[in-house]
Amino acid sequence: MIIFSSFFLKPRIISMFALGFSAGLPFMLVFSTLSAWLTQSGIKRATIGMLAWVGIAYSLKFLWSPIVDQYRLPFIGKLLGQRRSWIFIGQCGIVFGLINISFSDPAVSILRVATFSLVVAFFSATQDIALDAWRIESAPPEMQGGMAAAYQLGYRVAIAAASAGALWLAADYGWATTYALMAVLASTGIITTIVVAEPLRILPSIPRRVGESFFDAVVNPFFDFFRRHGLVLGILIFSFISTYRLSDYAMGVMANPFYLDMGFTLKQVATVVKGYGVIMSVVGIVVGGAAVAHLGQTKSLVLGGFLVIISNLSFALFAALGQPSITGLALIISLDNLALGVHGTALISFMSTLTNVKYTATQYALLSSLYALPGKLLMGTSGFVVEGVGYSSFFIYTAILSFPGLVLLWILAKRGHLKHLSKSS
Repeated sequence: MIIFSSFFLKPRIISMFALGFSAGLPFMLVFSTLSAWLTQSGIKRATIGMLAWVGIAYSLKFLWSPIVDQYRLPFIGKLLGQRRSWIFIGQCGIVFGLINISFSDPAVSILRVATFSLVVAFFSATQDIALDAWRIESAPPEMQGGMAAAYQLGYRVAIAAASAGALWLAADYGWATTYALMAVLASTGIITTIVVAEPLRILPSIPRRVGESFFDAVVNPFFDFFRRHGLVLGILIFSFISTYRLSDYAMGVMANPFYLDMGFTLKQVATVVKGYGVIMSVVGIVVGGAAVAHLGQTKSLVLGGFLVIISNLSFALFAALGQPSITGLALIISLDNLALGVHGTALISFMSTLTNVKYTATQYALLSSLYALPGKLLMGTSGFVVEGVGYSSFFIYTAILSFPGLVLLWILAKRGHLKHLSKSS
């Protein structure tokens, strides 16, 4: 217990927790929490689902990740360093977008809400590119499991603030005030970025011509991945990563509409789903970090996958019963947060071992973009599925979406690729 506590008190781990909080806050405010606001404003479920497509900005971040990875911003880059300056710019954009959302009314102009949600998503994705690089470059490989756990823990605390906190505030003070206060809270990430240290990194040799510069910044990181892992293994890795979290994304945006349609109030959702749920999410993250450390990558990924399937099926059963029971809600939320904690920590740790330190931001952005893109595309259609088949069948459908990732994981393990990756990382 003493060793465990001292590990999580290390400066780099504490910094990772704070920056994980900075990453998690805007994500919730343009997805889950926003969907509750839209539901109360009378926006159709299909429209709510389609609005989740603003999150595709996170999945397309690999398009501008080479710029973040290879180029230092003028002036501010000299003051803060390459990684921190890009994180800082992303955080300023997030605050700007949230303030403008707070001055919007979905019932009057859903387009304005969508536009500034896209602004938040874009700058949040930009922050993530530099933040993932900072995380990987700030700690040796043996600490990446702990860094991933700290990131997930900070992320989950931010989720509690941007969901439980936001819903509770909205119930008493309204949505405009809530989003204005969230903008203030988001600005705390700027302080963290100024305080933390800039990591040392291995830079590629400086190119002499514009053509060489483009090739080194954009093309080389992608070719490098396949050179190191091979074409077959590279394709298998991309396929696995892009399907492993389909369930999480496909059901995510419909969670709050589901709770409200079941008859729960904003404060009940805030207390049970977002408040109490954070306790189990912390447990899940700790279990996930321990699973990676003691069970290894393969078994922890399998554990996370099956926990998500069970979690989605429990939602299906709860929807079929149709009773707004607080106890029942607490049980399924406990299981869901435990599952997501293990699931996310295992995948982040796995992806962190795949990057080359010469192209950390670009390669990690590619991997994290791929795992989210298929799920984000499905997320946009989730409202149509709910309107067509109802919530119970919808959750069975999202549970089934976990199987392709587990099959691909089995193929990787059967062919010995996961052991190869572990030795080469």
